[in-house]
Amino acid sequence: MSYVIRSVRADEWPAAKELRLAALQDPVAPLAFMETYEEAVVRPDSYWRERTAKGAEGADGAQMVIAEAPDGQWVGTVTVLLEEPGTTDWAGFPVERKQGHLVGVFVRPEERGSGLTDVLFDAAVEWAWAHGAERVRLIVHEENGRAQRFYRKVGFEPTGVVMALTGAPGESELEFALERG
Repeated sequence: MSYVIRSVRADEWPAAKELRLAALQDPVAPLAFMETYEEAVVRPDSYWRERTAKGAEGADGAQMVIAEAPDGQWVGTVTVLLEEPGTTDWAGFPVERKQGHLVGVFVRPEERGSGLTDVLFDAAVEWAWAHGAERVRLIVHEENGRAQRFYRKVGFEPTGVVMALTGAPGESELEFALERG
């Protein structure tokens, strides 16, 4: 099957909403995402419009890359957030150099193992490099072994940064990064 890998457009918020809700129903969602299906499903359309617009083609500082099947169904996504030096990230850590931060990685279960995630990651990392990132990073739950294996396969390595999860005593997330070579 051939896919179109592209940036989302702001007016595609209904499809972005549907794919995010599907992601939040995945069995590993509690390890992969920082919100629940129950929280997301009740959000108003204005939330989804704004969320999609922030990652849309031409948006400043973020890009949502999607994989679209020939039938028009969205089957995967990853979002790249640009983090600028001199700021702090979502966890309060200082950002020392311009970097891309990959979030919201999801590929529908029936598409996993097809190589689609590799292509999505390539597109996301290339977007970050094209926008001046010196490194690309992501955060993964310590118990999400499947994701960690994939990230290593595509060149990301653990940095040693560990973040405790708020509201989940004893659980933490690990930073993985890919340095611009």
